[in-house]
Amino acid sequence: MDGLGDLFTDDVNARGKMMTNGGNMNMRLLMIEDNKSVSEMMNMFFTKEEWQVSFAYDGNEALDMFKAAPDSWDIITLDLNLPGMDGMQVAQEIRKISKTVPMIMLTARDSESDQVLGLEIGADDYVTKPFSPMTLIARIKALHRRAELGEASNETDNDNAETDFDVVTDHFKLSTKTREAYLAGKPIEGLTPKEFDLLHTLAKKPKQVFSREQLLELVWDYQYYGDERTVDAHIKKLRQKIEKVGPQIIQTVWGVGYKFDDSDVTAQ
Repeated sequence: MDGLGDLFTDDVNARGKMMTNGGNMNMRLLMIEDNKSVSEMMNMFFTKEEWQVSFAYDGNEALDMFKAAPDSWDIITLDLNLPGMDGMQVAQEIRKISKTVPMIMLTARDSESDQVLGLEIGADDYVTKPFSPMTLIARIKALHRRAELGEASNETDNDNAETDFDVVTDHFKLSTKTREAYLAGKPIEGLTPKEFDLLHTLAKKPKQVFSREQLLELVWDYQYYGDERTVDAHIKKLRQKIEKVGPQIIQTVWGVGYKFDDSDVTAQ
């Protein structure tokens, strides 16, 4: 595995220190990565975590594997620079099949446009190359925890005929049980799990301003690992879906962050 310095940050070279807290989380992971040096090195970390991992080395193979068993994966990591079918196309095709499977992109450090586009297509996060294996492990764990919390919320009181709304204002209401949100009586449709969690976090404290760092910690469960563009890209997509049913309720507070404010919404 020569040339690893171009793929990983320095901590990977400390082979004696690469041990992680294994066996603390069940995981079924699909890693889509054409560079076998990367997949072989990461597999050492995944094995220590006792995760079940499958590898795909080009876009077409990855899509075939996912289509054959779309419910088999808890997390997908996806390199954007793939032979056969590039990572953007793979991400789009995966999102046509599953709106909910968590997906982390692996991309070059200087390709900001790719990072933003990938998040807009439906990836939940990205990690730039060269990267720390421990950072990728931490991102995977955080994303998996959030996904499990979302599933648990969905399963709670599913028998209830009536929807209990966790957030209710004059013009907006949201239920974490049914994962539904309404603005001026109209459903906000097509929200991804992360978009819903982001909306819930903002809406449950109307007019409170959240910094990007706070949102990374609250919604993505990241503290020092996140990138602010992750938040911005999800806010952009969330706003587009809100605007289909009513006026904008996610406001930018320049130089600070974002807030929920539906005071300008008129009843319909």
